[in-house]
Amino acid sequence: MIDFTHVLAGPFCTRLLADFGADVARIESSKHPDSPWRTVKDPNLDRDVAYLVVNRNKRSVTINLKTEAGRELAARIAGVADVLVENFSAGVLDRVDLGYERLSAMNPRLVYVSMSGYGHSGPRRDWTSMNSNLQAYSGLMMSTGSESDPPISISNSWMDYVGGLHACFGIIQALSRRAVSGVGMRLDLSQFECGVSTIGPALMASAASRERPRRAGNRAAGAAPQGCYRCAGKDEWCAISVQTDEQWRALAQVMGFAPDSRFDSVLGRLKHHDEIDRLITAWTETRDKPDVEGLLKAAGVPAERMRRANEVAPDSSQPAGPFKPMSGPHAADVLFTTMPLGLSPATLAEPRSAGRLGEHTDDVLRSWLGMDNSEIEALRRAEVLA
Repeated sequence: MIDFTHVLAGPFCTRLLADFGADVARIESSKHPDSPWRTVKDPNLDRDVAYLVVNRNKRSVTINLKTEAGRELAARIAGVADVLVENFSAGVLDRVDLGYERLSAMNPRLVYVSMSGYGHSGPRRDWTSMNSNLQAYSGLMMSTGSESDPPISISNSWMDYVGGLHACFGIIQALSRRAVSGVGMRLDLSQFECGVSTIGPALMASAASRERPRRAGNRAAGAAPQGCYRCAGKDEWCAISVQTDEQWRALAQVMGFAPDSRFDSVLGRLKHHDEIDRLITAWTETRDKPDVEGLLKAAGVPAERMRRANEVAPDSSQPAGPFKPMSGPHAADVLFTTMPLGLSPATLAEPRSAGRLGEHTDDVLRSWLGMDNSEIEALRRAEVLA
């Protein structure tokens, strides 16, 4: 797989496939590194943690695409690749003669994946996109928060991860079809459309009712009570979600609520949600969140204490769970999230650190194109490998 991606959406897609064993050659340039992702923010690492996370298990190849020889070399690599992934703005690779039409003619089996913000066709193709803009335009910002809140985005670059996941599924489907037809294809992914797909039920409900859907905050249409309730301590919370009447009775017993027929059904609890929230908060705010969680879980009520990122990563007293140390000399002693799948028997390789800039250039040119040392050195002297 040849990886022309940058920042997050594209690198996340190719990292998922690298985790499954794909040989991913990441095409970079020392003249224009993937900034700010290769920038050092952690003094214990030689690159930012975010870069290491989304570019592990890949090989780094540096090619100067501003030279004709560099573009030809990149085309040769694409000519023997199964998949090419890029997430530049629409038309960027066409302008350097590395577009789908040319490369698919050289390699009819190539699966060519473009994953721009708004796709490569239609009136929005030339719009500049970033995570926050895409969340606003897709309607996602008005699907989060409560009615009185300003638009609220889902942090942590939600649209990039959603786009990367959709692209990964598309590549697997394309390769499956190619196994039968012998022919590759182009996948034109719009990250905007990926975001829209995540609020499909709200869009359908709005289309049916002809009304703007209300923002529910932490509540749900079919569960009550549901919310994140304040616990003892500064800014401490516990999420509680009552799905059934049986769970409600269990919660009421734990919290010592007096019987009230108004709350016997989910419709009644939805109608009196504010009142129930006040009753629950009066009970939770006097207790530490682990106690709230433990008492309710023991009674069969879905409840989880709110944890911050530093509480999710394990310390020496906790099991590693989805975390593993990354091998390689550039990752220091840092735990990283692994592929969140339990496979039996296990087939996933241990996570390997992202390569230094250009670290694997020679290896890829030898193994993919059969070049010898003299040819590689000639390219380096001509500043093609830069």
